[in-house]
Amino acid sequence: MLDHDDARDIDPDGFQTPYTNLPPLPRDPNESLETIRARLTYQSRKRGILETDLLLSTFAKEFLNKMSLEDCQRFDKFMDEPDWDIYYWVTGKKEVPERWRGDKVFELIVKHAKNEGRVVRQMPAL
Repeated sequence: MLDHDDARDIDPDGFQTPYTNLPPLPRDPNESLETIRARLTYQSRKRGILETDLLLSTFAKEFLNKMSLEDCQRFDKFMDEPDWDIYYWVTGKKEVPERWRGDKVFELIVKHAKNEGRVVRQMPAL
């Protein structure tokens, strides 16, 4: 029997996480595109687990300055997802929820994660 007092959840795919889903951070509806990009650059690097930090921070460094406001907002919303879920979805280890299937920003992150050019990636400077 699972004891939920220790804040553990098991998802339908059988992956166990020690974290419950936290509510999304509030956003300023008047935030400029420049400010959104700066915030996302920082947040993509300071998430919690190294695997997701590396993946999202290198993605942000390569793509954020080319992304539209709408795409930045989609990336921002995607980053509300739990770290391990992001990692497992992007690496194909866990089924992607319907809300992200076919999303162009999500697909760009997946392509980035595949690293077909075999680029050696490291955390970008802040």
